[in-house]
Amino acid sequence: MILFPAIAAFLPYHGDKYIAPEKAGELEESMREMKQVAQAARKEFQQLVQAFHASHPNLDMHRPSQWMNQAQYARPHFWTYLQGEGRVSEPMFALRLYGHQAAYGMSVEVSFIERKKDEASLVKQNQVLQVAVADSVYYLVQANGESERIEATEENRQVLLEQLAQDQIRKVLVKIDVDLTQADSVETVLAQLESAFETLQPYYQATK
Repeated sequence: MILFPAIAAFLPYHGDKYIAPEKAGELEESMREMKQVAQAARKEFQQLVQAFHASHPNLDMHRPSQWMNQAQYARPHFWTYLQGEGRVSEPMFALRLYGHQAAYGMSVEVSFIERKKDEASLVKQNQVLQVAVADSVYYLVQANGESERIEATEENRQVLLEQLAQDQIRKVLVKIDVDLTQADSVETVLAQLESAFETLQPYYQATK
């Protein structure tokens, strides 16, 4: 049984161009289908996030991302931010889909909204490197416009601190992945998301 069929159905559309059906000519029917699949997937994502948010009413849940970008290309890796105390420019928690139809999941991360950042956002975000590594955590490191997944080991943490001091890297996120492909119940997924959330608390607090 696929627990999140709409999300699974939309993932193969990643990067596909969407054209308004009335302008799509012979592609009209496929465009209508694409929109229907996309909207169902976004709703499914939103329902899962809302179920998680119900345990954290103190956090302000932002609207989930749209199913296509401004250039109208499909974007099935939905995300949403959960903002705690402080300004919208500050690091906060985020839930983000990842993967493809054969292997996908949701990551919990500490990050900030790029288009809302101020001069302090990066400095605060990169304080996550001051926290000792924890099980199941990994770093997503941005340098020269590229992002790289790096295992969270003490050795790597020290290397990243050195690289940060030398301005060789721009941004470091901390993330934990929760697999959805093999999930057998929403309750199990929510418990795993909760565990990830608790594990990342010290990293989040370090950004304050």
